[in-house]
Formats: sequence, structure tokens, C-alpha cells
Amino acid sequence: MPRDTMDDKDREILRHLQDNARLTNAELADRVNLSPSPCLRRVRRLEAEGVILRYATIVDPRRAGLAVSIFVSVSLARQDKASLSEFESIMQARPEVMECYLMTGTSDYLLRVVVPDLAAYETFLSDHLTSVGGVANIQSSFALKEIVHRTALPLPA
Repeated sequence: MPRDTMDDKDREILRHLQDNARLTNAELADRVNLSPSPCLRRVRRLEAEGVILRYATIVDPRRAGLAVSIFVSVSLARQDKASLSEFESIMQARPEVMECYLMTGTSDYLLRVVVPDLAAYETFLSDHLTSVGGVANIQSSFALKEIVHRTALPLPA
């Protein structure tokens, strides 16, 4: 659904669901000043049109034993379609890779990797990342402290 076809009520629904996806339809309807039936129709339409992709639980990585976050810049030797596709496929299969972006600039990809400790990152690096054909350069930056981590998009009011 293009942004301009959503109205203020749709955006209000999305803001509330981003804050708490466990709201019941009745609670959500009350918060956005709709009756439950029209509210549910709007939510179902937002889901059907792909605006709402899925619902998720946000887990504290430290409490889950995944205290180390690493941002990894990767450059490939070649940027042809086959090389890019192979790299992307391998990264999609790795559970440690939380995010992977094709980039402009000095690196081809930027990854966010989450692991329990440095030994686990060394294993990921040596067994998985460096074994991908065509990787020319890897640069790792370790996050010391998380300052901002948002999951909610900044929807216009």
C-alpha cells in the first residue's frame, strides 16, 4: 500500500501496534476511537496489503545470552549478479546475521551479527564468512554500548 493511500487512522493503528502488538482488537479500537469491526477490517487490510509484515516479540539479547553485537563491512572481489546472489543466500541462512544490507560506498555489504562471545564470532568468521567465495575484505566493528535501538518506524502524525 503506497504511503499516500493510508489515512491518519491507519497510521494511528500502526503506531499503537508497533508499540504493543499484543493489544486486543477491542483495546486497539478503543485507543484509536473506532468500533471493533471497522478497526479489525483496517488491520486485516494493512496485513493483506503487506504494510504489516508480521508480529514479533522483542527479546533482550544480553538476557538471552547474546551480548556481543558486531557490525561487519564486507567487500566482494566481483559485484556481478552471481556473486551478489551467492553471498546474500549464504547470509540469509546464517542465524547470527540479524541484518544484511547491500550498500553504496567503500563496502558492498553491511551486516549486523549477534553472538554470545568473541569465540562464537571467530567461529562465524572463519567457518562461514571467510569461506564464502569472492569475499575480498572484511572489517569488523564491535558495539560497545547500545544507545538507540528502535523497532517502530517514525510514522508521520
